[in-house]
Amino acid sequence: MLNFILHRLLIIIPMALLVVTLTWGLIRLAPGNFYSTEKKLPAAVEANIKKKYGLDQPVWKQYLLMLGNITCRTKSADETTTNGVQFSAAGYDFKCFDFGDSLRYQGQSVNEIIRRHLPYSATIGLLAYLLALALGLTAGIVAALKQNSAFDYGSMALAMLGLSVPNFVLGPILVLCFALGLYIFPPARWGGVLSIVLPVITLSAIYAAYIARLTRAGMLEVMRSDYIRTARAKGLDETTVLLKHALRGGIIPVVSFTGPALAALLAGTVVVERVFSIPGLGNIFVQSVFNRDEPLILGVVAFLSILIMIFNLIVDISYGFLDPRIRYE
Repeated sequence: MLNFILHRLLIIIPMALLVVTLTWGLIRLAPGNFYSTEKKLPAAVEANIKKKYGLDQPVWKQYLLMLGNITCRTKSADETTTNGVQFSAAGYDFKCFDFGDSLRYQGQSVNEIIRRHLPYSATIGLLAYLLALALGLTAGIVAALKQNSAFDYGSMALAMLGLSVPNFVLGPILVLCFALGLYIFPPARWGGVLSIVLPVITLSAIYAAYIARLTRAGMLEVMRSDYIRTARAKGLDETTVLLKHALRGGIIPVVSFTGPALAALLAGTVVVERVFSIPGLGNIFVQSVFNRDEPLILGVVAFLSILIMIFNLIVDISYGFLDPRIRYE
């Protein structure tokens, strides 16, 4: 397993650089730029801006400059640095993953912006996924154990409803009912425990629906397998069969779904943050796209891609603990 983990860890950085390269190419292909305004800038001013940010260089030089900024490099110890991962040795600073300063938020580094806005997205994302796991696992397990019952049909109908109603519809409905109608929760903004209730419910609905359906399908398949029949033939009670044998195999589809889902939740969900005016990472990413803030776009995309690969690695490792038949070569 150690070789498998090391191999996957070594792949993360090249894959992240590939994602950043594709994103950089798409940004350059899109029309417009960060200094575009309704009124055209004087030619001298535009030339100075291009020279300052290296936009007057050939495209391949701009690309190499971008790669040189975000990959590890050595700087003299007396040179000031504001972001990135740094450590000093022999009078030099080695700096990695430095996306530079934002083009729109003057004087603010991309790494600092991500660090500042990530806690909002992470708080809502973790709480939403915990709620989705609690609801989805419970509904899926009970529906599988009571197949073709009223609870089975009812829970799966609610799951289909959760999949069908998008966040930008569910969010305003919850605000209309519980904030503007019953005055129980605040309609928007970040402040206190009550302010995160509606965003968490809105965000967890679709994930709870997915988890419920995946859990039901996985449990139905496992409950009909040979080793479950063997466990029952040995005289084990249903609770032991369910918790010790069936559940480990039945939730493998949920574990597979958890990796990319949790990474997306932690990195910020755009719609929910926009609806509830939460200053999370998803909200700032949308603004960076509108502003054509290239360093901030690349920073968020690289962060999200690395996060997805790390969570997928954790998911792959967990397979070996859930299913003893899985081996890592």
